[in-house]
Amino acid sequence: MITEAAETTHHVVNELPIPAEAFGLIAFTGLMALLFVTYAFRSVGSRH
Repeated sequence: MITEAAETTHHVVNELPIPAEAFGLIAFTGLMALLFVTYAFRSVGSRH
């Protein structure tokens, strides 16, 4: 009875607009950009 219900239901599959690896690369690139911005301001507080 449960297997019949599982077999008759249709799963909605939404395709991703870009490959899954691209999400990781975009996140990595964005985080690296934030790291470089943070690194650029590392000595601003000790200038005076």
